[in-house]
Amino acid sequence: MARIERIKQRLDNWALWKERDGRGGLGFYTSSSFLRIAVDNGSGGDPLLSTVDEVEALKTDEAVTSLLGSKPQLHRTIELIYLADLGIRRTAEVMCKAESTVKANLEKADFEIQTFLRRKEEERERAAAASK
Repeated sequence: MARIERIKQRLDNWALWKERDGRGGLGFYTSSSFLRIAVDNGSGGDPLLSTVDEVEALKTDEAVTSLLGSKPQLHRTIELIYLADLGIRRTAEVMCKAESTVKANLEKADFEIQTFLRRKEEERERAAAASK
């Protein structure tokens, strides 16, 4: 199994959102938009200046949190890789696992998150269809 690129992107977005939330920014910029563009010429070079999709981050957060009950090792792997930014090797050391296990956990987490998000979307669509 390989990593799911779209889920990796969602997790990157989620990690930025969580970092901004941790700094009290709740994902919103702390400087004006013209200053952000002037600083990086609109290149998006600094990930902290990148746009965060709030709705997507909230949905991803719900999916990541859902792993706590059923698959805590996957949740811990995501926290260490995306929030603590430890990388594969250091995460393996912290978890006392092989690097291949950490990589496998990321692949499994991608699948679990994708499955959770699909299920939620299907539920939303059924509810919308039922209300018509």
